[in-house]
Order: sequence, then C-alpha cells, then structure tokens
Amino acid sequence: MFGRREPVPFAFVAEADRFRSNVTPPPRERLPVGQMAGRWLLGLTIVAGLVGSLVVGTPALTVDKPGSQPQQSQASQKN
Repeated sequence: MFGRREPVPFAFVAEADRFRSNVTPPPRERLPVGQMAGRWLLGLTIVAGLVGSLVVGTPALTVDKPGSQPQQSQASQKN
C-alpha cells in the first residue's frame, strides 16, 4: 500500500513523535513579593518546627545505662 506497517486509524501515533510545534507557551507569571515572602516564611516555619522537635526529642531518645549511676533519693542523702 503506502509502506506503513500500521493500520490507518493509528497512523497519527506514528507521526506524533515527529511533530514539533512552533507555538511557544506563554511566560510564567512572577509571583508578587508578598506571596513569595509568605511561601518562604511557611517553609522556614516548617523547617524550624522539625529542627525544634529534634532538639526537644533527642534527650528522650538517649539510652541511660542502668549500672552507671546508682539512683538515690534526696531523702536518703539527708541524715
């Protein structure tokens, strides 16, 4: 026939990879300064919250060795 290996209804698929558009997309709109500052502030708040939770939670995650210091109550130290 025409040298195509595909049926005619799917011929557009074979030609689609060769098609190049000469239409360029419109340029991206720049965000207003207030919206950009708000995004930075939100990101900074999230990062500060994560760092703060690590700082506060790290002492709770440390493993104390039970034999290193004998525990004595303050009442037993006063004679």
